[in-house]
Amino acid sequence: MLLSLLGTAGIAAGLAGAILLVYQSAGAARSDATPVALRPATRLLLSGAVVAMFALELALLTNDFSISYVANHHASTTPFPFNVASAWGALEGSIVLWGLVLAGFTWMVLTHYEKTPDRLGAGALAVMGVIAIFFFGLMITVANPFEVCIEAAQQSCAVSSSWPLSPIDAPAEGAGPNPLLQNHILMAVHPPMLYVGYVGLSVPFSYAISALALRVPGPLWLRRSHRSTLVAWSFLTIGIVLGGWWAYEVLSWGGYWAWDPVENASLMPWLVATAFLHSAIVQQRRNMLQAWNFVLVISAFSLTILGTFLTRSGTINSVHSFTQSAIGPALLGFLALIVIGSFILFSARSHLVSSAPRIESFVSREGSFLVNNLLLTLYAFVVLIGTVYPLLVEAFTGTQVGVGAPFYNRLAVPLTFGLLLIMGFGPITPWGSADPALIWRRTRLPSVLALAAGVAVALSVTRVGWVVLAVVLATFVIASIVGLLVEQVARRSTKTGENRAAAVRKIVGGDTAFWAGQLSHIGVVLVAVGIAFASNLAMHDTVTLSPGDTTEFAGYELIYESPFQYQEPQRLVQGARMTVLRDGAFVASMEPTANFYGGSEASGIVTPAVLSRPDGDLYLTLRDLDSTGVTLTLDTSPLIWLLWFGGITAAAGGFWALWARQRDRADRDEMEVVSV
Repeated sequence: MLLSLLGTAGIAAGLAGAILLVYQSAGAARSDATPVALRPATRLLLSGAVVAMFALELALLTNDFSISYVANHHASTTPFPFNVASAWGALEGSIVLWGLVLAGFTWMVLTHYEKTPDRLGAGALAVMGVIAIFFFGLMITVANPFEVCIEAAQQSCAVSSSWPLSPIDAPAEGAGPNPLLQNHILMAVHPPMLYVGYVGLSVPFSYAISALALRVPGPLWLRRSHRSTLVAWSFLTIGIVLGGWWAYEVLSWGGYWAWDPVENASLMPWLVATAFLHSAIVQQRRNMLQAWNFVLVISAFSLTILGTFLTRSGTINSVHSFTQSAIGPALLGFLALIVIGSFILFSARSHLVSSAPRIESFVSREGSFLVNNLLLTLYAFVVLIGTVYPLLVEAFTGTQVGVGAPFYNRLAVPLTFGLLLIMGFGPITPWGSADPALIWRRTRLPSVLALAAGVAVALSVTRVGWVVLAVVLATFVIASIVGLLVEQVARRSTKTGENRAAAVRKIVGGDTAFWAGQLSHIGVVLVAVGIAFASNLAMHDTVTLSPGDTTEFAGYELIYESPFQYQEPQRLVQGARMTVLRDGAFVASMEPTANFYGGSEASGIVTPAVLSRPDGDLYLTLRDLDSTGVTLTLDTSPLIWLLWFGGITAAAGGFWALWARQRDRADRDEMEVVSV
């Protein structure tokens, strides 16, 4: 009861802080008079969010089954860190995490406002406050994580009440988390990363709406929101990669991406946010694509709300989605308000942002950025159609239809290769217009190296076209980036007499944001190569073995030693012990398992055993096990590690750019202090 009171009080305080923030910041946005002190309202919002999350975590860690959320989604046997992760493992708790991250980003906007108090910053805080009102309103109404249990069922709560002082009838034990959500450590990390990415996009959206509403011209709103956009993009990138890794390690089908609607819901805002990061550079450098940037940032944030709706409304059946609840209509209504309201405002202000200069030549840096934007938005539109079309058909006709991987792959694969190609040309083209001789000089060697790499792969590895093309384009992109750096280093060394190492430091340090972007490009092409190899060159087989039997697969000898079984506090583990040999030499012992939670065979989660090597993974999945033998699915995933490494590298580029921006800002502040 005490924790329910504390958590409810935290939500109420957060909601009050959001309402006060909207009232005060909207007033401050109406004039450039004496800046309004918005810290108390924002502090109340942040404090309320922190208290709510603290109360929820404490209830989970102390097994407080008087709170229905704890009773229905936690058990006393749930081990660390899954007991902590249970706070965002179900519907109501995930909204608490959303509110906490939103309050954190709101505080970031406040700190910038306090340094440069003006109408634009105040307006952005007002929009952030409106978003916070909606989510804290959800927490206190249809998604209340602090309802108390007033009628217990066996290991769960049957009836709950939102009034914290209601008579309590708590079960002696809870139901525990979804078995899938306590089967791998990445489940404790992947969702918070995505949440930071999702919620972080509310900052550029808020600045954009503020700039439109207050008629603030120019790229000021882009500069104000760039740091938060980088944070959101970087965390969204790493969140998607970790989600794919989790699926690969847990879901027992040997894959990392199934075009699941909720997977798509994270990919769509990432694609649009990537386009926005590129087009924002064009506006700040060349004063172009002003209207387009507003469209992109509104679309990116709208897609995060759509993703939240798909995940939490229960509209779709997915391993990621939660059960149906009243939150679905609320999220759908909020999405409609965001989309309709934002684009009406954009239309009313379109005359203020439609006079930007036109691109002089498509053979230029801004021309390549424009093509990049068109491909990324087309990619996002394809995924959106494939995701939403079945829902619309079912809503209007009652007929269930499916859009499978063939639809996405047919369109996504060519778009991906188009993006890789433009990645190679973009960095080497100058702003304004490019001399064809310069382009040829910069692409000649990368083209030769790319073709040579393609021939080498075709002769020694595979002649599968998509794999060869992926290697060709990846080599072209990486060689173009390295070649540009070598060219600039040689020019600087000749001009200044510096050694090559010093020249590299000066060139990279002089434009860290650019080179951080190139690191992200390298990460993306590594992901593309990893996907191409793993998708096209994988091997599959199914075998049934008795103890002592041996089978050969993909150059390995697999020996079935024996079955095993043991009990852990939260689950029963059954599996098969396998010995792996190559060329007669011992390689590893592997133990594919099935984990049973809650004492029910229906709760069995098949967990593969994965042997990771430089040339790829060996993947064993348990299909059937008894005293007489075992049935296994055998898979290989060639060079799959490039996918994980490339994704982390891409995110690292974003964090590097963020660090460089912070360093440059600190240098500017120090120079201002010295000059004073």
